Amino acid sequence: MGQHKHVRVAVIGSGFAGIGAAVRLRREGITDFVVLERADSVGGTWRDNDYPGCACDVPSHLYSFSFAPNPDWPRTFSGQPYIRAYLEDVVDTFGIGPHLRLGHEVTSLRWDEEGLYWTVRTAHGRTYTADVVVSAAGPLSDPKTPDIPGLAGFPGRVFHTARWDHGYDLRGKRVAVVGTGASAIQVVPAIQPEVGRLTLFQRTPPWVMPRRDRAISRFERALHRTVPATAALRRQGLWGVRELQVQAFTKHTGELGMVEALGRHHLAKAIADPELRARLTPSYRIGCKRILLSNTYYPALAQPNVDVVATGLAEVRGSELVGADGTTAEADAIVFATGFHVTDMPIADRVVGAGGRTLAESWRETGMRSLRGAAVDGFPNWLTIIGPNTGLGNSSMILMIEAQLNYLADYLRKLGTLDRGGRGRRAALDARPRAVHAWTEHVQRRMARTVWSTGGCTSWYQDAEGRNTTIWPGTTAEFRRATLRVDPAEYDIVRQPDSAPAAAGAGVKEVAR
Repeated sequence: MGQHKHVRVAVIGSGFAGIGAAVRLRREGITDFVVLERADSVGGTWRDNDYPGCACDVPSHLYSFSFAPNPDWPRTFSGQPYIRAYLEDVVDTFGIGPHLRLGHEVTSLRWDEEGLYWTVRTAHGRTYTADVVVSAAGPLSDPKTPDIPGLAGFPGRVFHTARWDHGYDLRGKRVAVVGTGASAIQVVPAIQPEVGRLTLFQRTPPWVMPRRDRAISRFERALHRTVPATAALRRQGLWGVRELQVQAFTKHTGELGMVEALGRHHLAKAIADPELRARLTPSYRIGCKRILLSNTYYPALAQPNVDVVATGLAEVRGSELVGADGTTAEADAIVFATGFHVTDMPIADRVVGAGGRTLAESWRETGMRSLRGAAVDGFPNWLTIIGPNTGLGNSSMILMIEAQLNYLADYLRKLGTLDRGGRGRRAALDARPRAVHAWTEHVQRRMARTVWSTGGCTSWYQDAEGRNTTIWPGTTAEFRRATLRVDPAEYDIVRQPDSAPAAAGAGVKEVAR
């Protein structure tokens, strides 16, 4: 390992998960780590998604780290620039800068079965070796653009909301927006007043609820600065309300009828045209797909320069776009608001575990799965944050990230104990296949009765086989309890043989006690 830079931990990505991991490592007294980031700045999805109107649909005081409260959020739902600035401030406040390696996209991660370490290669040309790898790349990292016949021959501009072309002037242009997810309902009202004509290609109408957004007063901000307990109380209240809502999504889906009535009322208030209103009315249970929040989306669709094609985009013929029902529209630009590679993350092809098997190969037949959203059998000393079945449909992902940081911290403590007690032999922890299977079965049994499984929709929560490998079917408090400590019985200990130097022989497995 002499010609490489060796670190105790290599963190992949510098969004909320990666920055959170870096802060937790420092708070645990671990300073021998690097954060490998492919871009030239931190922020993750809040750096990449800077399209017009981009904001968060979780209240700001809940969408922030508990250990880094921000008393100066300008609005109850703050926009992308403020969230990105918050992350940059966390980096500065907790001294993460020296650990950052910007422009270091990870091209491969390979487990060395003899040396019991990971070799991490980057596009920058640098190679690292690490005892532990923390994958914080996140599921909202790589934009997904559908394969539309004829798209390659489109003469105008084509870009994804996560790769917004700020050099292209939309004023007066004929613009097609493809998709009706969270980014689309923010982009459409932001650009509608300035474009010449906007055509929205919708496959499935979303449930859209009012957005209770307002400016946070100077008095409130001053109060939160001078009496931090008031901000903590505000956060606790926001969290509590969302915890109570979970039952309706996971156990008592019949209770969602009242929420659906509110959603239909919200639609009817903004859309007077009965034909358009019918096209925008969902036919599935609310919550089956992510519930969206907007006060401006429906009014924008009612404007005279907007058309809604309710059958999706089927084909591109030169500058003419064709819907599945034959509807056509001319366009100068196509904006894809079509989400990300969530259940088929590209990084999975780059992670090579024991036996030379990639993570993508490991998940090919079973779908994404892991032990407590973190560890995968056959990939020792590799942990993921925002892993399989850790997503949320109604609350803040920061709560789930912090729960997984607890798990990471305890994992490293136990691994450190093994190293110290191994008479100089390196050690690794490998999730037991039986434990991964048991956890996955537990999650999927709970998933079966949820609105995400019974609500009558197809969503990005599901993989190509229809398995929901994305959402956590419980409360954040339940997940926090489940990830507070590492259970040694769920892992095998991998050690080097007694007689072997650092990289002389394959690891020997022991059952963890």
